[in-house]
Amino acid sequence: MFILYGNICNIRDIVAELKAHGKCAMVHADLVLGLGSKDVAIDFLKEQTGADGIISTKPMLVRRAQELKMFGILRAFIIDSMAVANIRKMLDTLRPDMIEIMPGVMPKIIKSLRGSTDILLIAGGLISEKKEVLELFAAGADAISTTKQELWYI
Repeated sequence: MFILYGNICNIRDIVAELKAHGKCAMVHADLVLGLGSKDVAIDFLKEQTGADGIISTKPMLVRRAQELKMFGILRAFIIDSMAVANIRKMLDTLRPDMIEIMPGVMPKIIKSLRGSTDILLIAGGLISEKKEVLELFAAGADAISTTKQELWYI
């Protein structure tokens, strides 16, 4: 489960609640209020919350999570062809456990990236229909992230 909210006062409880239900807790480190963008923020998540992994747009935080034996998910916003090229370059040096491509409603881009990496691809953002989910899986996405609960069990 992706945790996209919270603050340093309640993130421990949020993670504990998910883990009590047998879920894997992935904290979006950029969105937790009060965490900051230094390595110590990831140390805090590991030591104080027991989170299983993090999501971040910051490669150095993803790398730190991996050093701590946590999952490191890189979130990348694809806005143009230069962004696609930059992601490909980054994947040559940073090997995140997964990469979340935003917005996820781009099967063409997912297919292109799938052809150039074996890193797990998550399509996320603006996905609102079952048809889109199926198209993204057909294009090579390994997982989908969406807040539309009716799409969670497809």
